[in-house]
Amino acid sequence: MTEAEKTAATVTKVARETRAKVAEKTNEAFDAFTMQKVEMPEAFREMAEKSVKQAKDGYEKLRVAAEEATDMIEDQFETTRSGLVELNTKAVLAAKANSDAAFKFMTEVITAKTFSDVISLQSTYARSQFELMTAQAKEMQELLTKLGTEVSQPVKDVFEKTIKQAKAA
Repeated sequence: MTEAEKTAATVTKVARETRAKVAEKTNEAFDAFTMQKVEMPEAFREMAEKSVKQAKDGYEKLRVAAEEATDMIEDQFETTRSGLVELNTKAVLAAKANSDAAFKFMTEVITAKTFSDVISLQSTYARSQFELMTAQAKEMQELLTKLGTEVSQPVKDVFEKTIKQAKAA
């Protein structure tokens, strides 16, 4: 064996030994980070299980409350929508009745024979319009009151239910 071959063999041997030492040290380093199995005390496990159960119960109550609130809001939107449609229909019908009365009055005024007939028609028209508008205003007020009650009642019910549940808890 030549001197160069001996040196190459020595370098190869030293490299193998160095790699083995590095691998051994690396395994020791990783072993330092591994967790050993530790038995948790029974009280700690029970407390953890109880906490998880309470969290699940709280989440379930929150989910149910959110679903109820969503349903209530959807119902209120529908109630409000139908109430406003009814209110708009009444307003259009009132406007039509007022226009028809005005057209009839103007037709009668144009065909009147004397000035006293025009004055009589005017006072009759004014009285009938006052009565008609009073009736229309009363009807609109009743509709608005009904709509307000229908919209606010579910909110009131949910609020009272929440208060009762809070007092019970």
